[in-house]
Amino acid sequence: MFAARRSLASASKRAFSTTPANLVKVAVLGAGGGIGQPLSLLLKLNPDVTELSLYDIRGAPGVAADIGHVNVNSVVKGYAAENLKDALAGAEIILIPAGVPRKPGMTRDDLFNTNASIVRDLAKAAAEVAPKALVGIISNPVNSTVPIWAEVFKKAGVYDAKRLFGVTTLDVVRASRFLSEIKGTDPKDTKVTVVGGHSGATIVPLLSQTELAKGVSGETYKTLVNRIQFGGDEVVKAKDGAGSATLSMAYAGSEFAAALMRAKKGETGVVIPTFVESPLFASEGVAFFSSNVELGPEGVAKIHPLGELSPEEQEYLKACLPDLKKNIEKGVSFVNQ
Repeated sequence: MFAARRSLASASKRAFSTTPANLVKVAVLGAGGGIGQPLSLLLKLNPDVTELSLYDIRGAPGVAADIGHVNVNSVVKGYAAENLKDALAGAEIILIPAGVPRKPGMTRDDLFNTNASIVRDLAKAAAEVAPKALVGIISNPVNSTVPIWAEVFKKAGVYDAKRLFGVTTLDVVRASRFLSEIKGTDPKDTKVTVVGGHSGATIVPLLSQTELAKGVSGETYKTLVNRIQFGGDEVVKAKDGAGSATLSMAYAGSEFAAALMRAKKGETGVVIPTFVESPLFASEGVAFFSSNVELGPEGVAKIHPLGELSPEEQEYLKACLPDLKKNIEKGVSFVNQ
């Protein structure tokens, strides 16, 4: 195991040294929490990160000191509650896992009152200090917190829709894992596009567009979709009151951040589902929607259409849109009330 870690560190150092001009500063807001700590560690291991700026109302300097000892060539700095603007200064990518976790019986919407205020206040600081950063929001409920961030930036006169993302990557990760379990395949070769939002019935996996899923039908199909939509409940229940999906979310967040960084340094064809301001269902009052998005150096480069849907997927989409619209309106109203 030690040799494997040493090999990973050595590989990271080699990769780091080859592309110094493309390295970026990443700020993690909520770095002391259950998602923030493992997310920060995974980002530390990413060879495209030159500096990690870790912020939280408590614990971030300690996390930074700990992660800073990992022997890959990037700088880690920790910031306490009163130093938010310092943490944001110069950030090119901002990731926000800040907020309270779900507990048994709670939905993502139950988290709204606490997490909405946290995201609003972080957005106000970012609008002032780092308005051009690419922002990935992890804090739940994503369906509402992304519109909150957008409204704060609009009020500050610095909103740029192509730079704001809701991180729905965990839904994609789960879909890949759960389908591979059924088909006996390697998850890395099991690609599933997941669209809609990031809670319950707003999550719509497009299994018909995945060749490996073509034979999945009947109750097996319904069970799979339900598990993708409500997979987070498995973790909340298994942790028995001790939290929600933190490690898998950190992994998913790091994967999304890696995609942003690849696109930022000029790689073409980087496509990933993410929750953004979208024209796909704007005519139905749904201003934000997760679909396959092609990333570029400035953020959103192209929003892809959904493509052909199966009759089942059309029904799931029909159920998704009204809930998603309400979630978005709730976030907008929170800022404008």
